[in-house]
Amino acid sequence: MGIAYKRILLKLSGEVLAGEAGKGIDNETVLKICKSVKKVADKGVEIGIVVGGGNFWRGRTSEHMDRTRADHIGMLATAMNSLALCDALEQLGADVRVQTAIEMRQIAEPYIRNRAIRHFEKGRIVIFGCGTGSPFFSTDTAAALRGVEINADALLKATNVDGVYDKDPNKFDDAVKFDEISFHDVMVRDLKVMDSTAFSLCKDNDMPIIVFNLSDPDNIIEVVEGKKIGTTVKN
Repeated sequence: MGIAYKRILLKLSGEVLAGEAGKGIDNETVLKICKSVKKVADKGVEIGIVVGGGNFWRGRTSEHMDRTRADHIGMLATAMNSLALCDALEQLGADVRVQTAIEMRQIAEPYIRNRAIRHFEKGRIVIFGCGTGSPFFSTDTAAALRGVEINADALLKATNVDGVYDKDPNKFDDAVKFDEISFHDVMVRDLKVMDSTAFSLCKDNDMPIIVFNLSDPDNIIEVVEGKKIGTTVKN
Protein backbone atom coordinates (compact mmCIF):
# COMPACT_ATOMS: atom_id res chain seq x y z
CA MET A 1 0.00 0.00 0.00
CA GLY A 2 1.15 3.56 -0.74
CA ILE A 3 1.93 6.28 1.76
CA ALA A 4 0.00 9.48 2.45
CA TYR A 5 2.88 11.31 4.12
CA LYS A 6 6.52 11.48 3.07
CA ARG A 7 7.85 13.03 6.29
CA ILE A 8 6.16 12.87 9.70
CA LEU A 9 6.73 14.07 13.24
CA LEU A 10 5.59 11.39 15.68
CA LYS A 11 4.77 12.63 19.20
CA LEU A 12 4.87 9.96 21.89
CA SER A 13 3.98 10.55 25.52
CA GLY A 14 6.51 9.33 28.06
CA GLU A 15 3.78 7.37 29.81
CA VAL A 16 3.29 4.98 26.88
CA LEU A 17 6.88 3.74 27.29
CA ALA A 18 6.11 2.63 30.85
CA GLY A 19 3.60 -0.02 29.79
CA GLU A 20 1.37 -1.34 32.55
CA ALA A 21 3.92 -0.44 35.24
CA GLY A 22 2.92 3.21 34.88
CA LYS A 23 6.44 4.55 35.39
CA GLY A 24 9.96 3.94 34.16
CA ILE A 25 10.65 2.13 30.89
CA ASP A 26 9.12 -1.22 29.93
CA ASN A 27 11.44 -2.72 27.33
CA GLU A 28 8.79 -4.95 25.75
CA THR A 29 6.43 -2.01 25.28
CA VAL A 30 9.17 0.15 23.78
CA LEU A 31 10.20 -2.64 21.40
CA LYS A 32 6.60 -3.17 20.31
CA ILE A 33 6.18 0.53 19.47
CA CYS A 34 9.54 0.63 17.70
CA LYS A 35 8.66 -2.38 15.52
CA SER A 36 5.78 -0.37 14.07
CA VAL A 37 7.99 2.71 13.65
CA LYS A 38 10.56 0.57 11.81
CA LYS A 39 7.84 -0.77 9.46
CA VAL A 40 6.89 2.83 8.64
CA ALA A 41 10.54 3.72 7.99
CA ASP A 42 10.86 0.67 5.73
CA LYS A 43 8.08 2.13 3.58
CA GLY A 44 10.34 5.09 2.84
CA VAL A 45 8.71 7.53 5.27
CA GLU A 46 11.08 10.00 6.92
CA ILE A 47 10.41 10.02 10.68
CA GLY A 48 11.16 12.53 13.40
CA ILE A 49 10.14 11.61 16.95
CA VAL A 50 9.53 13.77 20.02
CA VAL A 51 8.89 11.92 23.28
CA GLY A 52 7.66 13.26 26.61
CA GLY A 53 9.10 12.47 30.03
CA GLY A 54 6.00 11.79 32.12
CA ASN A 55 7.05 8.22 32.94
CA PHE A 56 9.89 9.71 35.01
CA TRP A 57 8.86 13.24 35.96
CA ARG A 58 5.78 15.47 35.98
CA GLY A 59 7.18 18.96 36.44
CA ARG A 60 3.81 20.59 37.00
CA THR A 61 3.11 18.47 40.08
CA SER A 62 6.17 19.70 41.96
CA GLU A 63 4.54 22.73 43.59
CA HIS A 64 7.44 23.59 45.88
CA MET A 65 10.12 23.52 43.21
CA ASP A 66 11.17 26.38 40.98
CA ARG A 67 9.29 25.89 37.70
CA THR A 68 12.36 26.44 35.53
CA ARG A 69 14.32 23.79 37.43
CA ALA A 70 11.38 21.38 37.37
CA ASP A 71 11.14 21.78 33.60
CA HIS A 72 14.88 21.18 33.21
CA ILE A 73 14.50 17.87 35.10
CA GLY A 74 11.66 16.99 32.72
CA MET A 75 13.92 17.69 29.74
CA LEU A 76 16.49 15.24 31.10
CA ALA A 77 13.71 12.65 31.45
CA THR A 78 12.93 13.04 27.73
CA ALA A 79 16.63 12.49 26.95
CA MET A 80 16.52 9.14 28.78
CA ASN A 81 13.40 8.14 26.83
CA SER A 82 15.02 9.23 23.56
CA LEU A 83 18.01 6.98 24.22
CA ALA A 84 15.73 4.05 25.08
CA LEU A 85 13.82 4.48 21.80
CA CYS A 86 17.09 4.81 19.89
CA ASP A 87 18.43 1.59 21.39
CA ALA A 88 15.26 -0.38 20.60
CA LEU A 89 15.17 0.91 17.01
CA GLU A 90 18.84 0.04 16.51
CA GLN A 91 18.17 -3.49 17.80
CA LEU A 92 15.61 -3.76 15.00
CA GLY A 93 18.14 -2.65 12.40
CA ALA A 94 17.10 0.97 11.98
CA ASP A 95 19.59 3.79 11.43
CA VAL A 96 18.88 6.36 14.18
CA ARG A 97 20.25 9.63 15.53
CA VAL A 98 19.34 11.38 18.77
CA GLN A 99 19.53 15.17 18.82
CA THR A 100 19.00 17.14 22.02
CA ALA A 101 18.03 20.79 22.52
CA ILE A 102 20.35 20.89 25.55
CA GLU A 103 23.90 19.92 24.62
CA MET A 104 25.12 16.59 25.99
CA ARG A 105 27.71 15.74 23.37
CA GLN A 106 28.92 12.51 24.96
CA ILE A 107 25.54 10.84 24.39
CA ALA A 108 23.74 12.73 21.61
CA GLU A 109 24.15 15.30 18.86
CA PRO A 110 23.12 18.88 19.57
CA TYR A 111 19.94 19.81 17.69
CA ILE A 112 20.90 21.35 14.34
CA ARG A 113 18.04 21.65 11.91
CA ASN A 114 20.08 21.24 8.71
CA ARG A 115 21.84 18.18 10.11
CA ALA A 116 18.46 16.65 10.99
CA ILE A 117 17.25 17.21 7.40
CA ARG A 118 20.43 15.54 6.11
CA HIS A 119 19.76 12.52 8.35
CA PHE A 120 16.26 12.22 6.86
CA GLU A 121 17.68 12.36 3.36
CA LYS A 122 19.99 9.46 4.29
CA GLY A 123 17.04 7.41 5.56
CA ARG A 124 17.73 7.86 9.27
CA ILE A 125 15.13 8.23 12.01
CA VAL A 126 15.81 11.31 14.14
CA ILE A 127 14.70 11.48 17.79
CA PHE A 128 14.54 14.98 19.25
CA GLY A 129 15.16 15.09 23.02
CA CYS A 130 14.97 17.77 25.71
CA GLY A 131 11.85 19.46 24.36
CA THR A 132 12.51 22.95 23.03
CA GLY A 133 15.44 23.39 25.43
CA SER A 134 13.52 26.15 27.23
CA PRO A 135 11.31 25.96 30.32
CA PHE A 136 7.59 26.77 30.20
CA PHE A 137 7.14 24.89 26.90
CA SER A 138 5.60 21.43 26.76
CA THR A 139 6.85 18.53 24.67
CA ASP A 140 3.68 19.02 22.57
CA THR A 141 5.04 22.45 21.70
CA ALA A 142 8.45 20.90 21.00
CA ALA A 143 6.77 18.41 18.64
CA ALA A 144 4.93 21.19 16.80
CA LEU A 145 8.08 23.31 16.59
CA ARG A 146 10.28 20.48 15.31
CA GLY A 147 7.52 19.38 12.92
CA VAL A 148 7.36 22.86 11.40
CA GLU A 149 11.15 23.21 11.31
CA ILE A 150 11.67 19.93 9.43
CA ASN A 151 8.74 20.64 7.06
CA ALA A 152 6.82 17.56 8.20
CA ASP A 153 3.67 16.73 6.25
CA ALA A 154 1.79 15.95 9.46
CA LEU A 155 2.14 15.72 13.22
CA LEU A 156 1.03 12.30 14.52
CA LYS A 157 -0.01 12.54 18.15
CA ALA A 158 -0.13 9.03 19.63
CA THR A 159 -2.20 9.01 22.83
CA ASN A 160 -4.36 6.82 25.06
CA VAL A 161 -7.58 8.01 23.38
CA ASP A 162 -8.69 7.11 19.86
CA GLY A 163 -9.30 10.65 18.65
CA VAL A 164 -10.86 14.01 19.44
CA TYR A 165 -14.31 14.05 21.06
CA ASP A 166 -16.83 16.83 21.67
CA LYS A 167 -16.43 16.12 25.41
CA ASP A 168 -14.44 13.80 27.65
CA PRO A 169 -15.29 10.21 26.58
CA ASN A 170 -14.12 8.91 29.98
CA LYS A 171 -16.81 10.94 31.73
CA PHE A 172 -19.64 11.07 29.18
CA ASP A 173 -21.14 8.01 27.46
CA ASP A 174 -22.69 10.20 24.76
CA ALA A 175 -19.38 11.81 23.73
CA VAL A 176 -19.10 12.03 19.93
CA LYS A 177 -15.82 11.41 18.12
CA PHE A 178 -14.79 13.54 15.15
CA ASP A 179 -13.17 11.86 12.13
CA GLU A 180 -12.08 15.29 10.92
CA ILE A 181 -12.32 18.76 12.43
CA SER A 182 -10.88 22.17 11.59
CA PHE A 183 -8.43 24.09 13.76
CA HIS A 184 -11.05 26.84 13.97
CA ASP A 185 -13.76 24.51 15.30
CA VAL A 186 -11.39 23.05 17.89
CA MET A 187 -10.68 26.57 19.16
CA VAL A 188 -14.37 27.62 19.14
CA ARG A 189 -15.40 24.48 21.02
CA ASP A 190 -12.38 24.76 23.36
CA LEU A 191 -11.43 21.11 22.80
CA LYS A 192 -8.17 19.95 24.35
CA VAL A 193 -6.07 18.57 21.50
CA MET A 194 -2.70 20.05 22.42
CA ASP A 195 -1.67 23.05 24.49
CA SER A 196 -2.43 26.40 22.88
CA THR A 197 1.17 27.19 21.86
CA ALA A 198 1.60 23.85 20.07
CA PHE A 199 -1.83 24.14 18.48
CA SER A 200 -1.17 27.66 17.18
CA LEU A 201 2.14 26.58 15.63
CA CYS A 202 0.41 23.81 13.70
CA LYS A 203 -2.52 26.01 12.66
CA ASP A 204 -0.39 28.97 11.54
CA ASN A 205 1.93 26.70 9.52
CA ASP A 206 -0.85 24.56 8.03
CA MET A 207 0.47 21.31 9.50
CA PRO A 208 -2.34 18.81 10.17
CA ILE A 209 -2.49 16.98 13.50
CA ILE A 210 -3.65 13.36 13.56
CA VAL A 211 -4.70 12.18 17.03
CA PHE A 212 -4.93 8.39 17.43
CA ASN A 213 -4.68 5.57 19.95
CA LEU A 214 -1.32 3.85 20.46
CA SER A 215 -2.77 0.80 22.26
CA ASP A 216 -2.18 -0.91 18.90
CA PRO A 217 1.16 0.49 17.65
CA ASP A 218 0.33 -0.65 14.10
CA ASN A 219 -2.09 2.29 14.03
CA ILE A 220 1.01 4.35 13.17
CA ILE A 221 1.31 2.36 9.94
CA GLU A 222 -2.39 2.77 9.14
CA VAL A 223 -2.22 6.54 9.63
CA VAL A 224 0.80 6.82 7.32
CA GLU A 225 -1.05 4.76 4.69
CA GLY A 226 -3.86 7.32 4.79
CA LYS A 227 -6.46 5.14 6.48
CA LYS A 228 -9.13 6.85 8.58
CA ILE A 229 -7.69 6.29 12.05
CA GLY A 230 -8.37 8.68 14.92
CA THR A 231 -9.11 12.33 14.21
CA THR A 232 -7.47 14.66 11.70
CA VAL A 233 -7.32 18.34 12.65
CA LYS A 234 -6.53 20.67 9.76
CA ASN A 235 -7.25 24.08 8.24
